Amino acid sequence: MLAVAGVAAFLIRSFVVQRFFISGPSMLPTMHDGDQILVNKLSYRFGEPGRGDVVVFDRITTDGAIVQHDDLIKRVVATEGEVVEIKGCTVYVDGTPIAEPYLPDGQSTDPVERCRMPDMDPVEVPEGDIFVMGDNRPESFDSRMFGPVDSHQVVGRAIAIIWPLGELSRL
Repeated sequence: MLAVAGVAAFLIRSFVVQRFFISGPSMLPTMHDGDQILVNKLSYRFGEPGRGDVVVFDRITTDGAIVQHDDLIKRVVATEGEVVEIKGCTVYVDGTPIAEPYLPDGQSTDPVERCRMPDMDPVEVPEGDIFVMGDNRPESFDSRMFGPVDSHQVVGRAIAIIWPLGELSRL
């Protein structure tokens, strides 16, 4: 009986839902350092990531000899075929500013302190890719620096904050 439970737990974690730990400030105020979240790993087997989704993806880097995998969590701001640009800290997709109610209020009036990169030339998101950014723009390492992310690297969609219990909420 214990073996069946172990196999079931392994299969659920591998294919359905997985817990991830938030490390760092890049998704403030939505998620905090130390939060634990649940990620639905089935979400994109039946569809594609959409603007506003919070996703976990495997960022792969190499120095030529060592390959490193890091799970990062960011918000999708543009999808394949869309053109994303930033003007005065406002994100535009296909020439239209996008609504971003999740961004923190009361930030500095200095554009660099407010969003790190107040302006970015237009980038067309390649087929099969997404453009991601953290909610805490001055502290986020995201597609503004490393470019669009291949959708195949997406582990799943964040669906809930499960720890600490006082922060329990859907995403």
